[in-house]
Amino acid sequence: MSIAIHAPDVGPPTVERIRRAPKVVLHDHLDGGLRPETMIELAAETGYERLPSTNPEELTEWMQRGANRKDLTLYLETFDHTVGVMQTFDSIQRIARECAEDLVADGVVYAEIRFAPELHTEKGLAHDDAIEAVLSGFAAGSDNTPLTIRLICSAMRHLDHSLEVAQVAVKWRDQGVVGFDIAGPEDGFPPDDHILAFQYCQRENFHITIHAGEAYGPKSIWKALQYCGAERLGHGIRIIEDLFDHDGEDRALGRLASFVRDRRIPLEICPTSNINTGVAEKISDHPINELIKLRFRITVNTDNRLMSNVSMTSELAALVDAFGYDWDTLRWLSVNAMKSSFLPFKERLQIIEHVIKPGYSPLEAWRAEPPV
Repeated sequence: MSIAIHAPDVGPPTVERIRRAPKVVLHDHLDGGLRPETMIELAAETGYERLPSTNPEELTEWMQRGANRKDLTLYLETFDHTVGVMQTFDSIQRIARECAEDLVADGVVYAEIRFAPELHTEKGLAHDDAIEAVLSGFAAGSDNTPLTIRLICSAMRHLDHSLEVAQVAVKWRDQGVVGFDIAGPEDGFPPDDHILAFQYCQRENFHITIHAGEAYGPKSIWKALQYCGAERLGHGIRIIEDLFDHDGEDRALGRLASFVRDRRIPLEICPTSNINTGVAEKISDHPINELIKLRFRITVNTDNRLMSNVSMTSELAALVDAFGYDWDTLRWLSVNAMKSSFLPFKERLQIIEHVIKPGYSPLEAWRAEPPV
C-alpha cells in the first residue's frame, strides 16, 4: 500500500489534537471504567462496605496499583469492587450513562462496550434487567452526540453460564447488543469449554469475539478461531509467539499467524493493559509495532480505563511517543477498528465516510488505497 500525504500545517499528533480526532474503541469493559467518585457514592447508596478507600484519589491509586501487578489473575481482583457497586438497575444505568459521557469527552465516535450480566445478579436482577439498564444508560449518555455505542455481552470463562448469556445476548440483538464474548482468567479455562454457547451464536448468525492470546499463548488463539468461530481476538497479542527469525531476514510467520493475517482477523490490542498484566515491560517494547509493520489488522483499545488509567487519547498518544506514529497511522488504526466493528456494513461505511474521514481531513489529505 502506497500512501502520499499532503497535510496542512496543523502540527504533530499531540494529546489535545488526538483528543479532537475521531476514535473507535472495540474492547472496553464497563466495569473497568467507573469514575472513582461514582464508586464511592454508589457504595454508600447500595450498602457496599468493602471499598478500600472512600477518598477518590486514594481509591484511584489503589485500583491502579492493584491492577499493575504483571499478572492477569491479580489484575482481575480489582473488579470485585467495581462489580460490587453495580448490583442495582439504577447503579448500572448511571455507570453506563457516565461511560458514554466520558467517551464523548474523549472524542470517541464509535464504541463497543463489554458487560457480563451474570456478575450483576446478587441483589435479584435478571440478565435481562442488567442489559436493559446498560442500554438505557448508553442511550442517555450518547443522545445528541457524535457517539454511536453498542454492547457486547461477556460470559465468564471460569463459570458455567455461557449458553444462557449467549441466548440473552441474541435476544437483545435488535436493541443494541451486537456480540458475544467470554472473559476472565484465560489460563486453565480454554474457550472450547464453552463450545455450546459459541455454536448457538453461530447458528443464530451472531457476532463472536473472544478474549484469547492475552495470558495464554497461540493455542488459546487457535482454539478461539478454529473451534469457537471467533471473528475478532480480544487482545490476541501473543500471536507474536508464532513469528520466527528466518535466516537473518524478515521475520517469518507460522501457520497460525499467517492464517490470522491472511483472513484479516482483527486483533483488539490494549497496550497499557498488556503492560499491567506483564505482556511487555513498557510501551516501546510492546509487539504492536511489529504487527503493524507486518500489516496485521490491528485495532487499539483501552480495556479498562480506570484500572489502567487510560483513555483512547492516551493510548494513541503513548504509541505516538513510543513509535513516532503520524496522522496517517492514527487514521489507519481508526478505520481498521470501524471496519472491524459488529455494526451492519452500511452503518460502518456511514461512520467511516461521514464521521472518521471528515474528522481527519483537517489533519491530513490522503491519496491512497483504503487500508486492507
